[in-house]
Amino acid sequence: MTGRHVIAVGGSDAGISAALAARELDPGCEVTVVVADDYPNFSICGIPYYVSGEVEHWSNLAHRTLHDLHDAGLNVLTGTRATALDTETRRLTIHTPGGRDTQLAYDELVIGTGAVSVTPPITGLTGPAALGPSDGVHQLHTITDARALADAITEHSPETAVIVGAGYIGLEMAEALTLRGIHVTQIEALPQVLPTVDTDLGALVHRELTAHGVDVLTGTSVRAIEKTGGRLKVHATNPDGQPVTRNADLVLVVVGVRPDTALAESAGARLGARGAIEVDQWMRTGVPHLYAAGDCAVTHHRLLGTTWLPLGTTAHKQGRVAGQNAAGADRRFAGSLGTQVVKVFDLVAARTGLREHEAAGAGCGWKPASTTSTPDDHKAYYPGATPITIRVTGDTESGLLLGAQLIGHLGAEIAKRVDVFATALFHGVDIDAINDLDLSYTPPLGSPWDPLQISAQAWSREHHPSEPNT
Repeated sequence: MTGRHVIAVGGSDAGISAALAARELDPGCEVTVVVADDYPNFSICGIPYYVSGEVEHWSNLAHRTLHDLHDAGLNVLTGTRATALDTETRRLTIHTPGGRDTQLAYDELVIGTGAVSVTPPITGLTGPAALGPSDGVHQLHTITDARALADAITEHSPETAVIVGAGYIGLEMAEALTLRGIHVTQIEALPQVLPTVDTDLGALVHRELTAHGVDVLTGTSVRAIEKTGGRLKVHATNPDGQPVTRNADLVLVVVGVRPDTALAESAGARLGARGAIEVDQWMRTGVPHLYAAGDCAVTHHRLLGTTWLPLGTTAHKQGRVAGQNAAGADRRFAGSLGTQVVKVFDLVAARTGLREHEAAGAGCGWKPASTTSTPDDHKAYYPGATPITIRVTGDTESGLLLGAQLIGHLGAEIAKRVDVFATALFHGVDIDAINDLDLSYTPPLGSPWDPLQISAQAWSREHHPSEPNT
């Protein structure tokens, strides 16, 4: 028994991962998790599938139940807010569900407070008369938000909805509400939906949305939301500067998140990229005995250096490193590549590493170029073959793989294939070497040269022909 007391503030991916890792590494240490709401270790990424009805009950989104966490040896304080941190005496002030303030002593503390929804400067969303869930205007980042939205749909049976934002959550929610029989208008201020991929690839996602009845307005800025006569009106401006108005029974605002850093700042931690908590690869903040991990902290990117990428996969990994080190280990976070995937109706979009303009602006001396291929996902003679749009980005001087983007049908194993690219990136593989990978093959699922290898060959022929391998 070490007698060490580790506290993790935050009950989502990073906080729980840190707590479990500390307890696993040192079963003798005491581990306390401070959770502001009543939903520790719930899948925020699963919210759209609960709202759609595909996940029958919100409780099914729990990675682990509270009972499971207690069985793992964690002391979980739900409904408890961390309000202050004294790093000199190593004491955390908490506000309990009963309204009492008390202090917890700690030896090591991990901040995993995550991120909070961004409220855009739209008239009707801010101020004392701001519209909220009772008016039919929702944001979506927590289980509480999800339950409020699902309850509103059940109780009021809305027929129309406007979604403000067309990033990952906005796109998933367009599908979720459509599955609930609600007609969706999606409004995005940027020129394309899914701005994390190149414009022409985003256009494929746009086309999928419209094919399923979603009205998509890009380059359109929402100025105001008002409620008149029991209905909501969304006022916007289109790319030509002309006014656009949409009536709706329901409005969902999902335009992104920002890191929640108040507790860390109060403890003297420095902020870095995008206002996130500055940490090193050991997840140390620079304040003694204080770590940070997850969406509240910066991300060490294997190609870009320090950036901010709020991803669940990254939060789990960072949390584990922080928890292990808080328990006495010496572990480093290996870094992220920003690997992401999203399902939009029958289409899947994925990316890993850098797009061409990102690589050009990275300051690493690369001379990036991209090649786009559209190989079939499996042998054309087996029924159901569909094309995958694959864009490979590499350094034309060294042949180094820098990134990949993929768009394809739900059955085309897009997630598997982007993961192969991500693995190659992780190990610094040249694009030519992708052809040497021993990948599985059967006609219903692939080809002797997998589509990702076909795309690698196309890039090499165009940009790095010195080592042909076809």
